[in-house]
Amino acid sequence: MLIKTRGIVLGYIRYRETSIIARVYTERLGLQTYVVNGVRKAKPPGRIALFQPFTLLDLVAYTSRQGGITRLSEFRCAESFSSIPYDVRKSSVVLFLSEVVSRTVLEEEENVPLFTFLHDSILAFDQQKEGFENFALAFLLRLASYLGFGAESGQEITSQVAFAGAAPTTAADSGPTVLRFQEFDQYFDELLRDPGHATVPNGRVRRELLLVLIRYYQLHIEKLGEIRSLAVLSEVLAE
Repeated sequence: MLIKTRGIVLGYIRYRETSIIARVYTERLGLQTYVVNGVRKAKPPGRIALFQPFTLLDLVAYTSRQGGITRLSEFRCAESFSSIPYDVRKSSVVLFLSEVVSRTVLEEEENVPLFTFLHDSILAFDQQKEGFENFALAFLLRLASYLGFGAESGQEITSQVAFAGAAPTTAADSGPTVLRFQEFDQYFDELLRDPGHATVPNGRVRRELLLVLIRYYQLHIEKLGEIRSLAVLSEVLAE
């Protein structure tokens, strides 16, 4: 059976000589895994670019009652990006957020509000020309609400993380100390209320806030593990 749906690419791995196995969050089927044949051939060129993180696609996909890996019959770009592929800051943010979404959004069923949030957020980010430094933070705060553990205040986030212990997010990071958590309450409150006017002062603080948020996610999502692309994003955020 074939089904038409919109999809958001989360990532892919190589499969055989010219194919890939892609993970795509779809509007009608939730998270799906597809074999896509021939996209790594030299001709026609550029088709593998359609499977970069957060690419928005229109799909015709095979479905199976048994679930598991299926195949794509047709696919095309639904919305062409004007800035994400060409701005290292934006592409680093997208790499990071797509990894988080891939590790947290696992349901193989329709969830239109979540799909709409992801789709519209990606488009807005691509179209934003300036003032997008806090996009990753605001995105994670809103995504948490769709995942069932959204916070109503900054203190709710920092108190949970402090109580659980400020465990490192990566092997090289010790994260912020407990004494610093209270300083972050204001920033999280601003990001929750009006992210466009949040007063996060610099890249160092932004990076620490991300560490706290990832730890918050780890408390609510079993086996979330290390977000590897955070190191790349941290380099971009560093001043």
